[in-house]
Amino acid sequence: MAAKRPNILAVILGGGAGTRLSPLTLTRSKPAVPLGGKYRLVDIPISNCINSDILRIFVLTQYNSASLNKHIAQTYRFSHFSNGFVEILAAEQTPQNPQWFQGTADAVRQVLPHIRGWGIDTLLILSGDHLYRMDYRRFIARHFETNADVTISVIPFVREQAEDFGLLKVEPTGRVVEFREKPKGQALEEMRVDTSAFGLTPEEAARRPFLASMGIYVFNYQRLEELLAQDETWMDFGKQVIPAAIEGGKVHSFMFDDYWEDIGTIAAFHQANLDLTSVVPKFNLFDTEAPIYTRARFLPPSKFNNCHVNQSIISEGCIMNRATVNRSVIGIRTRIDFGATVEDTYVMGADYYQGIEDMAEDARRGAPRMGIGEGSVIRNAIIDKNARIGAGVRLVNERGQREFIAPDESYFIRDGIIIVPKNATIRDGTAV
Repeated sequence: MAAKRPNILAVILGGGAGTRLSPLTLTRSKPAVPLGGKYRLVDIPISNCINSDILRIFVLTQYNSASLNKHIAQTYRFSHFSNGFVEILAAEQTPQNPQWFQGTADAVRQVLPHIRGWGIDTLLILSGDHLYRMDYRRFIARHFETNADVTISVIPFVREQAEDFGLLKVEPTGRVVEFREKPKGQALEEMRVDTSAFGLTPEEAARRPFLASMGIYVFNYQRLEELLAQDETWMDFGKQVIPAAIEGGKVHSFMFDDYWEDIGTIAAFHQANLDLTSVVPKFNLFDTEAPIYTRARFLPPSKFNNCHVNQSIISEGCIMNRATVNRSVIGIRTRIDFGATVEDTYVMGADYYQGIEDMAEDARRGAPRMGIGEGSVIRNAIIDKNARIGAGVRLVNERGQREFIAPDESYFIRDGIIIVPKNATIRDGTAV
């Protein structure tokens, strides 16, 4: 007799303010931040779900949710003959709960009324700001094989990485016996695990003896309801709910030994995007077995005139004239003018094309048009959508600053990376 198919639903957590990714999150929620020239961060977990045949997905958010709402509505439309959906659940004040989301666990607690009606037995909880590719069916199968209340996906880390994450102490059977949030010193050393028991070679096990929580969980739904009702002051999964589940139930681990990147900081976000341009990238956008989905825009192909492009990704609808682009990601509808140089940079592109009349008006006012102007040099930067970079601009961080905010907030420097915010203007001849 065939095993019963789990009745499962996925929840993607994206409700935080995303302050570590500011200024990219000044006007949008963290899951809506553009990635790889044409995608959004939220497309990664949603695509993983679709490729894993999980087609009922809620995305939780509360900050700057308009662009995320628009992206979800325009992108993920399933057949009328399917019960699949991807929907936003924004934080809402109710007579029963007048507060906004106070943490990951509180966010799920507050949306339980929207979930109960689906009669599920299993809830998959995912993060909205990680870059990885996973077949969740293997994750869920592990959950049912062990008859666990909760299963946590873990990844083996070296010591230097481990102290920035929640760590799990795990028995050779995979059962979790302890969780510590970002331990340091002796507390960190006490969380060492023989990871060779989970498939690593002895050499790799010695190098990566710590198991970090990836912040994604499979819950027995009934047990989740009980845990969230046990103490309504518990606001966070890692700090409160998971330790309580370990103490009073059966929590198992699922080993994931592949590329995974928490891209919640500017430095990590910048590096993750530039790595996509590598000859053999850590995250492969060209995987036909598990594609990454996003909005179909039906843009024209990109057009180049006498350009030099090396180790770069150029998205659809771009126009480039006599430009040099090296190890960069160029987003949709980007214009790069004569003699401009772009290196080690992520240019997010534009939401629309400027018309001839609009560009003529910009010329009359002496304002730069959208895109990168003639003769400009941009290096080690992130240029957000609809930015206007004038002619002869140098964005190269000549003074080597780590952190800086321009008085008019037309640009920022974070982690040594120059960031031009969405819709900002950099005037002709500006040098940074």
